[in-house]
Amino acid sequence: MKTNMINRRDMLRTSVLATSAAALSQMPSLSNGADFTAPVEASKGLTVYQKDQRILVRYNNHQVLSYRASSAAKYPYFYPLAGPKTGLSLTTESAVPYPHHRGLWLGCEPLNGGYYWADNGLDSGQIKTLKLELLTPKPVNNSVTFTQACEWKRAVSHPLNDERRYTITRPNDELLFIDCQFKLTAAEDISIKSAKHSFFAMRAASDISPAYGGTLINSAGGVGAKETYGKTADWCGYFGPRRFRPDVTEGIVIMNHPENFGGKCPWFTRDYGHLSPSPFKFLKQPFKLAEGDVLNLSYRVVLFAGIPHKVDLNGVFKSWTTG
Repeated sequence: MKTNMINRRDMLRTSVLATSAAALSQMPSLSNGADFTAPVEASKGLTVYQKDQRILVRYNNHQVLSYRASSAAKYPYFYPLAGPKTGLSLTTESAVPYPHHRGLWLGCEPLNGGYYWADNGLDSGQIKTLKLELLTPKPVNNSVTFTQACEWKRAVSHPLNDERRYTITRPNDELLFIDCQFKLTAAEDISIKSAKHSFFAMRAASDISPAYGGTLINSAGGVGAKETYGKTADWCGYFGPRRFRPDVTEGIVIMNHPENFGGKCPWFTRDYGHLSPSPFKFLKQPFKLAEGDVLNLSYRVVLFAGIPHKVDLNGVFKSWTTG
């Protein structure tokens, strides 16, 4: 009996080994596959990849940013925006308070009775992507450019069509620029009496926001919301030591072109990490566009390593606006 049991075990073991060997023989040999034991040449420097309605930019195969333009989303937005040294995002996709803030985006609430800002349903208003086109499948001069066409729409209103052009440039290891151009065409008459939730906006990562130990600063030297809210400035943003890399200081600012809205406009700022260069909270008269009118806006977003003074953000602004 014992001998028969051992024989049966041996037979089962032999059968299993034979089956396994046969399965392995059908698998592709590792030596014949794409086994990259070192970084491939194509991954060096700045690279870009588009998949449907999303664009990814990398540097030396580390993600720099992502632009998310799903036609099912409330609005398109950038997230993450990685710090040049740490790779940690300088923005957040969602945080308390106001978890609907999405990194870096364009929106407005209210607008002709619609809401193109918060997490309310798409039927209340949506900035929908119609076309997203990568103009530089291979970066040129360490730079990537893509364009986008959108419509601001809900069932009973279609206030805006917008055309966007984004250029991402990495001049050195301490800086990254995102140059943003918006052409907004009124598809119907528009009147905005007051809208604190507007227009081009950012939600910074918690660790660089004042409420969590970071610093809010503007080009005029104002610090914190008390000294930046409602004030005009060339640029405004946040910086601080990174939570998981306290030895490294990084920051992000938005630069507002002096021609936006016909001149310098005041900033809406918050110590928890939200800001926007927008006049709509501080209007004395309604802002109006007649059907067919065009509003052109330009911004430069700067991601940097170090403190603003040493990075020379004022010099970056001057070069951008006069170059």
